[in-house]
Formats: sequence, C-alpha cells, structure tokens
Amino acid sequence: MRANSEKVLVVGAGVSGLTTALCLAREGFRVTVIAEKFAPEIVSVVAGALWEWPPAVCGYHHDQISLARSKEWCVTSYGMFEELARARVPGVAMRRSNFYFRRPVDESPHDLHKMEELAGKVRGFVRDPSLAERNGVSPGYGVVDAYSHMAPMIDTDQYMAWLMRQVKAHGVQVRRYRVEGTLAERRAELLNRFGAEVIVCCAGLGTAQLRGIGMYPLRGALVRVRNGGLGGPRISEAHCVSHVEGQDEQDIVFIVPRNQRLLVLGGLAEKDEWDTGINLDNHRPVREMYERCLAFMPALRNARIDPDEPVRAGLRPFRNENVCLEWDEADQVIYNFAHGGAGFSFSWGCAKEAVALVRSAVADREYSYSC
Repeated sequence: MRANSEKVLVVGAGVSGLTTALCLAREGFRVTVIAEKFAPEIVSVVAGALWEWPPAVCGYHHDQISLARSKEWCVTSYGMFEELARARVPGVAMRRSNFYFRRPVDESPHDLHKMEELAGKVRGFVRDPSLAERNGVSPGYGVVDAYSHMAPMIDTDQYMAWLMRQVKAHGVQVRRYRVEGTLAERRAELLNRFGAEVIVCCAGLGTAQLRGIGMYPLRGALVRVRNGGLGGPRISEAHCVSHVEGQDEQDIVFIVPRNQRLLVLGGLAEKDEWDTGINLDNHRPVREMYERCLAFMPALRNARIDPDEPVRAGLRPFRNENVCLEWDEADQVIYNFAHGGAGFSFSWGCAKEAVALVRSAVADREYSYSC
C-alpha cells in the first residue's frame, strides 16, 4: 500500500464533511470536498452546537446500538474540542453547562443513567439542586434537581470558517458541485472526474437523494439575543431543560452563549417540517419557545433580540435507524450522516472512524489488485 497517497472524495461541506476531510488530510490522504452549499447556507451554522452526552436535549437518538457508538464519538469529540479551546481556536470554548430537572434525577431511570455515565467523562461535574436558584431560574418553573459540568460550546460561524481555512491549508481541494442522481449510479463518473479512489458521503439530509433512502428533517430554530448591554444579563454558561416524556413535545429550554456578544435561545424539534422561513411573528411555536426561555430565566426579558438576525432555522438530518457511519458494500461508498441535533458533538469521533473505514477500503482495493 502506498503511504496514504490515495485520493478521497468527500461529499458535503457541513461540520461532518469538513471535519472528515481535515482528518483525512492530516493522515496524508489527498482530499477533494464537493458540495452544493457551503456556510453560511447550511444547517451547521444554525446548530445549537453545545456538546452533550447522548441522547441530547434536542435529539431523537434513542436506538441503543446507535447510542452506544455515539458515546464513543462524543468522548473523542470532547477531547478534541478541549484541545482546540486550549489552542484558542476561533469559536471554540469550554464553559459550564447546567441541566435542570422538575423531578429528582433518582426518580427517572433514564436521567439517572445518563448522569452517572457522563459524570466520569467530563471535567468539573457537580450535582447540586441549588444551581437553579444561584443561576436565576424562576422558582415557578419547578426545578428540584440539577447538575453541571464543563462542556465545549461552539460559535458556529467562527468555527465553520476556521474549519474551511484548515482544510484548505492542508491541501484539500474544495469545489462547488451538485451531484445529480444517486452515488451508486454516479460513482464511476465521480471517481474519474475528481481523480479519486474512495467516496465518503457526509451530505446530511441530502443523503436521502444521494443514497435513495428515506430521511426526514427535525426542524429547529434559535432566537438570537444580545448577551449583555442595555440592561440585559451577561450569560457565560449554558442552561438546559430536556423534553419530559409524556408532556408537550415542545417543552425544551436551551440557553447557550454563542460568544461574548450573543446568546441563542431554543429549542424547537418539529418532525418532518421542511420550511425554514419561520420566525417569531409567523410561527407560534417559535414565539412560545422564546417565551418559555424568558419564563425559565426572567432576567432574559431585558435581553435585546438581535435586530440583524432575530431567528435562525434549520433542518436536522434524521432517519428512523439513527446515525449511519458505515462502508456500503453495494454502493462502494462510505456513509457518515444522520447526526440529527448532535453533529458537532459527534463530529471528531465520526470523522476519525470514517478515516479508519477509508484505510480499510483502500487496503481491500489494493489487495484485490495485487491478487
């Protein structure tokens, strides 16, 4: 086998695609990225981008096999983002992340199991019901338990720009190109056109067309408010309340500092809704989401909504079988997609596993040629 001189074609330029391309390039592969859209036109810049132990607050990943793999990906990503934060990479910070509960964690097997798992995987874990009072949570919201830990938080605009600079600095070729039809149908043509030997598909929701499979979006939206200034509070930590099974589907609270100037408020999780032209005025669930955050943390009523971009909406890529990271023998393609609301949390872990799959595919190919 040649010393990673093989060329790999990565389809998709979201956080999964660019992270995969960067990991491949760092391993010595020659990489080309093709995509129809790039930041800021992609869902990666809409993401809440708070690292979470699966299942995430806004996620629908419940398949146990998928969750087991997801936890390994999360551990890898946590470590990588810690390194990036220490290196002061634009858009990456380690901040305290608080999770609140309206019944004791011990009374919910699901919440207790998640807490016990993550406690040993993160820095600075603390369980303390008084966090709610200390952090300005409304007593009327009924919080009775809470824990917190240090977690990566990503400014998606800055970080995606940094990722693009990194892939280009590592010699990755980036092209705007739309693939018509399925990758199985177009595989030989694409390999020939881009001089590649292996294809890695990281196309998110676009994989539905590229693989000819069923997928659906989980529509999300974030209200953007100024962090501090003009009497508004300065928020330096994340504050989250997960969906409670059996209650209204839209009961999530998600308050995350994007940077020193901006907070994002969520969360919304609307299955199989495709329209991203929603805002505070034309879609009641967005307004209710915003009001829910204000009711949870009343000091936010003094925070000014960002006049330039009040709301961002996007489509999280899901499928019934949850995350897919595999070599498809029939298509002769490596797939890395359907990360849902956990794209950033899974990004480095999935990318490193994708590199291993590429190595295996290249080795098998060269072995078959030598036989």
